Order: sequence, then structure tokens, then C-alpha cells
Amino acid sequence: MKQSKLFLPTLREVPAEAEIASHQLMVRAGLMRQLVSGVYTYLPLGLRVLRKVQEIVREEMDRAGAQEISMPAIQPAELWQETGRWDAYGPELMRLKDRHHRDFVLGPTHEEVVTSLVRDNLNTYKKLPINLYQIQTKYRDEVRPRFGVIRSREFIMKDAYSFDVSREGLDKSYQSMYDAYTRIFTRAGLTFRAVEADAGAIGGKGTHEFMALSEIGEDTIAYCTSCDYAANLEKAEVVYKPVAERTVTEAPMEKVPTPGVKTIEQLMNHFNMEARQFIKALVFKADDRFVVALVRGDHELNDVKLKNLVDANVLAMATEEEMKKLGIPLGFVGPFHLPEGVEVYADLAVQDMGSAVAGANEKDYHYTHVVPGRDFTVQAYADLRNIVEGDECSRCGGHIAFARGIEVGHVFKLGTRYSEKMGAKFLDENGKEQPMIMGCYGIGISRMVAACVEQNHDENGIIWPWSLAPYHIHVVPVNVKNEEQKQLAESIYEMLGRAGYEVLLDDRPERAGVKFKDADLIGLPIRVTVGGKASEGIVECKVRKTGESQDVHVDELLAHIQHFATSLQ
Repeated sequence: MKQSKLFLPTLREVPAEAEIASHQLMVRAGLMRQLVSGVYTYLPLGLRVLRKVQEIVREEMDRAGAQEISMPAIQPAELWQETGRWDAYGPELMRLKDRHHRDFVLGPTHEEVVTSLVRDNLNTYKKLPINLYQIQTKYRDEVRPRFGVIRSREFIMKDAYSFDVSREGLDKSYQSMYDAYTRIFTRAGLTFRAVEADAGAIGGKGTHEFMALSEIGEDTIAYCTSCDYAANLEKAEVVYKPVAERTVTEAPMEKVPTPGVKTIEQLMNHFNMEARQFIKALVFKADDRFVVALVRGDHELNDVKLKNLVDANVLAMATEEEMKKLGIPLGFVGPFHLPEGVEVYADLAVQDMGSAVAGANEKDYHYTHVVPGRDFTVQAYADLRNIVEGDECSRCGGHIAFARGIEVGHVFKLGTRYSEKMGAKFLDENGKEQPMIMGCYGIGISRMVAACVEQNHDENGIIWPWSLAPYHIHVVPVNVKNEEQKQLAESIYEMLGRAGYEVLLDDRPERAGVKFKDADLIGLPIRVTVGGKASEGIVECKVRKTGESQDVHVDELLAHIQHFATSLQ
């Protein structure tokens, strides 16, 4: 491709709305442009990268035995109502009505659609297992689109769905996808880690997220420094070891005035006590009921763990208005004198507290000498807190450390959650109806591009890995008005093209400095500069990633590039 003909509007200045490197560089290097918040147009260079990602994904999905289909983006509300997600999914679900006032959604995912497809067309064990996938644009009404295409309202995703006759079959399908994802992200040149995770709104038991390691990642990864255990913060298991000798106060509870003292920090100053000596109580609405969750004052509640414990579809902090209706004063919540039907759940560490301070459920008062089990009843104790760095690993006893990551893939074991609700059944070899056992597997195609840029850039621009580069080689004649340079550059361009390389020729009548800045910004793996030694048939060959450069005679250029290309693949 000749650059003079390429729609490639590069920018020198950093866009005001771009907070992170990938967003800045994808706009500055002419890969994309924003239409409205969270919605982007991909320009030719960006589209080429997207297609490279899609090609890798298709090859590995096909290799794993999955079959590509294409499902509608517009989905009838009735399917989502069958599974209960019409109400449970939340405001991120983009809803619309047609001219007949029928409800539809713009698909953020396709569990309902694919389940109805298989339900209506496959009904025997002889046709299973099957794995169907698609690459399609998805829609989610993000409350705050940010970081370019890492969190956008419209994005490109690969989603796959497996249907099996048994749990053992699902395990095989799941492992097949796990292995395929490992190959995909490796081929894409990403530094990544597979971590245990929570299924969230998708549902199901057994899931891993594939995280591209990055300091700007929105997810925290808890990993062991001694073994291969890794989990998303919301899923990471906390090792509980009961206190060997619990010292329990004999003093009865005492209600003491604490006017305006609400936070743990304020309580620490007021009582001159450590955070670990306080019980922190939080009120949540779990579907249509209310629950109180307790953690030690030096711990943070993990609301995902709580949601799973109480088996709620939707869990949210109680609003101030809801607290007023319950008669619970904000800032003085405790496990005492609660309205009928409000259950109390506590983190495992709470049961070891032998003399604690807790809110009295009365404005401006707390209780001291509180003993869990003696002074209040807990519905259940469970692991309800966030793991912290230095905690013990649940697998090997090593120490936990943290890293940040961008979620680029997610694999789920759905089981029968969707097949039972939607009647997706098959006849087994005995002629008996059984629900299909499902798995779900997603990859953020557009997010992968951003993650790649986050991991591969410097102060001058993008540094594309060979597998995703929009073009492999950038041929840059320093002065196109010099006939020798122009002719040599064009002959190199044609030679490399015939050899199977994807080549971009900068034939613009720009100054050399402008060309070199654009070349570094775009970041193609190899740059061939045709300059003052063109009359001798000598050009400069430079690797963008390492900065390694060498003068090469044109007769040896192809062999030299083949050597460089091999080292970059």
C-alpha cells in the first residue's frame, strides 16, 4: 500500500479525552476515531489489525473443532424474559422497541439466542457435543465508557457456546477452549495469565479469565509467588485459620455515645483502638430482601462473595431511603435489633473476635464488649472479605501478591442454567429427555488490540508484534524528489510484496523528520530507509522493537529481512 493513498490521519497532539497510552496511540496513529462516547470508527490501519486478531481466533477455534455461525444483534425480549435476565442484567442492557412497540435488546451476549437455536434444531445425543461461535459487534450501555475500546459501548467480540450430554463432556469442551485461548493470546504476542474468576451476570460454576497484564488494568489479580495459583480479586480465596486460644470478655455489652463517629478511622481515634477490634456492618438488598454483612474493621467486604453466598441475582448496597424505611441509621449499623426477616452474614474472621465494638443500630451509639455468638446471631459464617497482599495462598501456603490486568478472554461452565430455563433438551440413548450441558467462551477482539498496544509501545509510538502488525515492513524513501531514491524504494516495495510481505511505502512528499515520526508512531516491525546511499544500492534496515539497525545492500535485503522476521515471529 502506498501511504499517499492511505486514509491515515495521524496526530501530533494527545487527544484530550484519551487517558491511557493505548487510547492515545490508537487515535494518534490513525487506527480509529470516536463518533460519540464509547463508540468508534475503525480506519483502514485499525481494521487491518482487527482482522489479524480475528484470523488468529478463527484458526484456533476451527482447530479446536468449533463451527462459525452468525447470530442477530437484535434479540427479542421474550428470550431474555425466559431466563430472567431481562430484569437481572441491569441498565447496561440496551433496550429498544420496534414500530409495533415490541421489546428488543441489542445483544451484549448471545446465550439466549444460541440456546433457542440449538433447542429448536438439535434433540438427540447423536448430534452432540457441538460448539458454535461467532465474531460480532456487541452492545452494552456502560455507565462510564473509558480507556478507548477497553471499556466501550460498542465492541467486537468472539463468543462461543458448547453443548454436551454430560459434565465430563463439558469438562473436555472447557479444556479445549482453555487451550485454544492460551494459543490465541500467545500467538497475539500478549503477556497474559489465566485466573480463577466469578461468572457474574453470565452465571454458571467454574470459570477463568484471561488477563493481559497491564498497570492500567481495571481488574486486580491475586497470585501466589510460589505456585501457579491466580484469581481475580473478587474470586480469590482467603485462608481462614481459627485463633488457637480465643480470649472472650466476660463483661456485658455496654452502649456508649459516639456522636458523629461513623467511619472506622473515626472510631479508631475515638476509642484509641486498632481497626481489627471493630465490626464493620453493611446493609445490602439481595433481590427482594435485605441482608447485613459483617467484616472485621481492617478488612474489606467482597460483595461478589456475599452475592454468591445468599444466592442473589442482583445485590446492591441499600440506599439511604431504604435504610430509613428499615429504621437503620447510616453510620451506626450493627447486628442488633434488626427488622424481622433481615439476615446477618459474617466473614469467618468475625467469629474469632472476643471483645469488639459494633454499631448499636441507634444514631450516635455503639456497643463495646461485643462477642459474636453471645450477643448476636449469625445466619452463616463464610469467606466474605477481599484477599490482601501477604495473605497465605490457599493452594500451597505461599504468599499472595497483586498485579493489574485487562480482561481479554473469559471461559465459563454454564451447566444447565440456560438449557433448563429454556427447555433445551436432548434424548439420550435410552430415549429419556435430558437438559443440555453448556459452556460459554468469550474473547474481546477490539479489547485485545488495545491490550497489545498497552504492552507494546514507547514514548514514540506503537511497537506492533509481527502477528498483529497492520503491515510488516515500512519502506521510507527520505526524498521522493530524488529519482534514485524513489525508484529504489519502489523496486524494494515490489520485491518484498512478491516475497509475501505486507508492505507500506511512504511515497509522500514530506520532510524526512515527519516521515520518521509517523513511522515510529505507526510502529511497523521493520523499517527500510532509502536515503543518501541509494546510488550504491545500500539502504538502512531497522527493527522497531529493539532499535537495531544495519546498512544492507539491496541484493542482500530479502535475506536480511527474512532473518529479522524470523526473530520477530
